[in-house]
Amino acid sequence: MKLAILGSGFIARFYADSLMGQRRKDEIVMVYSRSEANAKEFAKDYKISNFTTNLAECIEHKEVEAVIIALSNDMHLEAVLACAKAGKHVLCTKPLGRNASEALEMLRAVDKAKIIGGYLEDLCYTPKFLKALASVKSGQIGEVIWTKSRETHPGPHSDWFWNKEKSGGGVLIDLGCHCVEISRNFIGKKYKPVEVMCWGDTRVHPIEAEDNAIGLVKYENGAIGQFEVSWTFRGGMDLRDEVMGTDGTIWINNFLRTGFEMFSSGKTGAYVAEKAESSSGWLFPVGDEIHELGYSHMFTDMFNAIDNNTQPSENFYDGYITNVILDAAYTSIKSKQWEPIKIMDWRETTVEKKEKKYEDFDENYYLIKEEVLPNGDKKVIIKNKKTGSIERR
Repeated sequence: MKLAILGSGFIARFYADSLMGQRRKDEIVMVYSRSEANAKEFAKDYKISNFTTNLAECIEHKEVEAVIIALSNDMHLEAVLACAKAGKHVLCTKPLGRNASEALEMLRAVDKAKIIGGYLEDLCYTPKFLKALASVKSGQIGEVIWTKSRETHPGPHSDWFWNKEKSGGGVLIDLGCHCVEISRNFIGKKYKPVEVMCWGDTRVHPIEAEDNAIGLVKYENGAIGQFEVSWTFRGGMDLRDEVMGTDGTIWINNFLRTGFEMFSSGKTGAYVAEKAESSSGWLFPVGDEIHELGYSHMFTDMFNAIDNNTQPSENFYDGYITNVILDAAYTSIKSKQWEPIKIMDWRETTVEKKEKKYEDFDENYYLIKEEVLPNGDKKVIIKNKKTGSIERR
């Protein structure tokens, strides 16, 4: 597949590195940047034959079959609409829009143009996430009732992230989009998110947007998706997920403390890992950063979907739902109360509510808990089905 990349910054280089090393049958033939010098340098580094500072020229280039958007959030809508007009498949970095209104416009544009809209949510493609999700879907931990996703680091690389107008917000729109979509996958995308409670504040940086946020997303089946995000965490990038089910628990550490530790005097000042704050002392490198962050699996899924004319696991609809949830979270920050999630285009089938089933101890009692005490005694706590009394055996 012949590709165009819109953007020449940090994330564009991550994408290009992944594309050059994964399927190997894909080729980047065009790059766009607002800076001619940056476009030229990017083209030289990745041996790309064409570069331009004209967005439409890049998208409409005769060789280009699909477009990858690696631009600031304020340019996503313009770029997607141009791709839809040109009939080119489009893969857009997260978040899809600065808000749900922009995301819905983009979703409808790709639907109308009958092109594939892939949502580049890399953290839903990490090897550990994919393994965990497969375990959840196979029923290994029972019904998921609570998830927690955390992404914290010292702050983004590019200046536009810190500009509320260009980004659409602060840490919540930047990192919260990852955490929300991770929880949606574990809980089940068929379940409708119904309300949000969120706290956010500007604690450290002299910016208009929030640099810390914590929130709870409630789903129609009663499950809760919790997120923790920060641009003020010191020590690197912390990516962790927890999934709690009725029959089991999953803990994932994707970054920072993954079992690879190294001490260095730091004399070379060499690169360690994304968002690492130091090159000296005890360090936490990552073996294959591109692979561990999900880029390899993500692009394979995207291009296979285009090849087969199917939807990728993460698509523009997922990006839209994430934006709707984040809109409600921003409203909650202001109101300091639970806020409804207002989805204008819900496409999942209504899920029938399940009756709660409790484990029987015998025909007269439910089992609440059983355990062995330190002295070896076995304790069993039960509930009488008729009287409701709690008893110990």
